[in-house]
Amino acid sequence: MRYRTIGTDPATRREVSVLSLGAMLFGTATDEATSYAILDRYVEAGGTFIDTSDNYAFWMNGGQGGESEELLGRWRRSRGVGNEIAIATKLGARPLAPGTSYLDNPEGLSAKVIRESAERSRERLGVERLDLLYAHIEDRTVPLRETVEGFAELVGEGAVGLLGASNHRAWRVERARAIAAAAGLPGYEVLQYHHTYLHRRHDLPSELDPDGDVGSVGPDLASYLRAEPELALVAYSPLIRGGYTRTDKPLGADYDLPSVPGRLAAVREVAAETGATVNQVVLAWLMGGDIPAIPLVGASSVAQLDESLAAVELELTAEQRARLDGAR
Repeated sequence: MRYRTIGTDPATRREVSVLSLGAMLFGTATDEATSYAILDRYVEAGGTFIDTSDNYAFWMNGGQGGESEELLGRWRRSRGVGNEIAIATKLGARPLAPGTSYLDNPEGLSAKVIRESAERSRERLGVERLDLLYAHIEDRTVPLRETVEGFAELVGEGAVGLLGASNHRAWRVERARAIAAAAGLPGYEVLQYHHTYLHRRHDLPSELDPDGDVGSVGPDLASYLRAEPELALVAYSPLIRGGYTRTDKPLGADYDLPSVPGRLAAVREVAAETGATVNQVVLAWLMGGDIPAIPLVGASSVAQLDESLAAVELELTAEQRARLDGAR
């Protein structure tokens, strides 16, 4: 395994593995025994960065969220896991009542919600401090300063380490960070967005915003990340839920771009040259890109996880990387 440091403050920064494990469906679609086996294998391989949310997975079996955090808490206790494993969680998108969703009835990002939801996450996970806490989605009903100050208070109290944002427009991230900096408060240091090798359309409406996709790395966010290298990017759904390799998982309208066939051909070519799988080449490309990303991978079996773990040791040559970058 390889590692990198996220965060800049010596009091809160963490060294984490360059591959993060997503626990979204643990405790719901992925049963407890399988979830434990995947988690055990990840730790055995040197993995130290697990991702969840307080709303995972409310859409499964009539739940309301928290199932993933609860499973991770049980796993931690059963294995004696301590601070050596960094667990990131999120708040803001948990439905307020059964049968509703984060689209029509989210908990939001008020100071009250931030404090109460973070405390519930700590209890479910069985930790004194949340290593990394994200604002999961935007909440434009609450003044941004209130959200910034609400998160900062938890850091100041030692209840939270690092702060992050997911699925926010780049200008909202920058405005929040500017508010925090001007007040001498901790701000967002980790950004979590969908990011992968294939180019994606950003002009289509999304669930989160009818004016266009806000959940993935587009030109504005990519430019921002290049200008702010101290920010860490965690890339969720890097393998497009099987879209690179499974014929039953079509890429869909989001990837209806002229560049996609050429980039698919390039990644398959490099996979054949290296003896790696297409998925492994995608993950290696992300980890070593001009915007270095920490891929966040899901797994429903140990075999799936092992494929992703092998990508950590895949070294692309400068020529292969240039060919992948230049494919159009």
